[in-house]
Amino acid sequence: MIRAIRAEWTKLMSVRSTAVALLAVFSFTVLIGYLSAQGGHGNANDAPRTVDHFSFVHSELSGDGSVTARVARQKDSAPWAKSGVVIKASTASGSSYVALMVTPDHGVRMLADARTEATGEGDTAAPVWLRLTRAGREITGYESADGRAWRKVGTLTARALPARAQAGLFVASHGRMHERLVGPGEIVGGFRPTTGQAVFDHVTLAPAAGNWTLTDVAEPPVVGGPPAEIRTASESPGTLRRAGDTFTITGSGDLGRIGIAGVGSELHGFDRVKDSLSGAQFGMIAAIALGVLAMTSEYRTGTIRTTFGASPRRARVLAAKAVVLAGTVFPTGLAAAVTALLLTRPIQRRNGMGPPVNPDPSLSDPTVLRAVVGTAATLALVALLSLGVGVLLRRTAGAVILLFGVFLVVPIVAQVSSVDVNNWVNRATPIAGLAIRQTMHLLGDSTSPWGGFAVLCGYTAVALGAAFWVQGRRDA
Repeated sequence: MIRAIRAEWTKLMSVRSTAVALLAVFSFTVLIGYLSAQGGHGNANDAPRTVDHFSFVHSELSGDGSVTARVARQKDSAPWAKSGVVIKASTASGSSYVALMVTPDHGVRMLADARTEATGEGDTAAPVWLRLTRAGREITGYESADGRAWRKVGTLTARALPARAQAGLFVASHGRMHERLVGPGEIVGGFRPTTGQAVFDHVTLAPAAGNWTLTDVAEPPVVGGPPAEIRTASESPGTLRRAGDTFTITGSGDLGRIGIAGVGSELHGFDRVKDSLSGAQFGMIAAIALGVLAMTSEYRTGTIRTTFGASPRRARVLAAKAVVLAGTVFPTGLAAAVTALLLTRPIQRRNGMGPPVNPDPSLSDPTVLRAVVGTAATLALVALLSLGVGVLLRRTAGAVILLFGVFLVVPIVAQVSSVDVNNWVNRATPIAGLAIRQTMHLLGDSTSPWGGFAVLCGYTAVALGAAFWVQGRRDA
């Protein structure tokens, strides 16, 4: 087998078109990704960076002390809806604070002045006990499952907390994105405010509090300009119902800063990695040509008879061709994918598609690494699929036309047809393999990364399996 691989490697590298095809795989993948990044612009990062808007049930806390409450129930109005306890300089939006909160989907979080954040243990959800203890400007947060055994979440410092501050309970719920596909690649939608609700009991303030007061901590309205969805609030003010030591509070808005405590999470509508790797679809053109020519060129010149004469075991010859082909296309695709990612990253940042709304992709992130390596693997699989089709058809023109139709013409036609047709093509044909580039789920995505990759693997296995079977049963 090693001798066969060496022979196929020598043949492949001796053909001038091999170097041209590999250069084209690299160039198309990088160049198209570069052009896509240059043409993409966004303004999500021009939105207000911080938000301080919520329903606040409070009483005065003079000097050091603590506020404790159990969040008995919390409405799942939004993934980052927040309910908890807070010590704040005043009821004015933007005044210094430290808050300890529970969220429906992201556990317990502690936040100071939209600058620093601490994370609780695991995926804790209501019911949960929360406590803030003040010592000067330093405030320590604790969480508990039963109100007896407490675990420290962290100690954070408020930037400007007067001796007489306001302490109590708060509820916030950010706006949510509602989208729908009206055509292939055409998405309409917008933000809708949500209203959160939480039930608190076992509420204590030490030193003892006076009367509890409900205040809507509200920011001034944003008029025009860039997206302001992180400040969306309900048209209705917050409400308070009290029965003994049980408080039921509703409220809207949010608390934090883009990139901290989930603020701006609903603004994420751009997959930077997928955009960087958009050139892979054009890199496949060269991979198809290389895969087809690896077999059909020998049929065209008649050298296939010499190959089979020197190595009568045809299955071994085809296996060696597949190993050599994948072994050349994969590293080329990997180099191209890494280059495209690194090259487009600063361009995306410059065009408003970077942090904090769209964090910089890093190869140390397993999801990003999967997309990059998966793109290289997809190019190699396309080359192997083309090799199998080349064996079956024996004719370069016929095999190339068929594969170009499958990978280029059919997806283009599907994009201008209907949502259902476009989704089916991107989910059930070999082009589904490109889904491996996705690092976040967006509305226009037709399939999952691994699901689409599995579809391409299936087609490749069938093509190669048929090629092995046919090649062993017909004349050279």
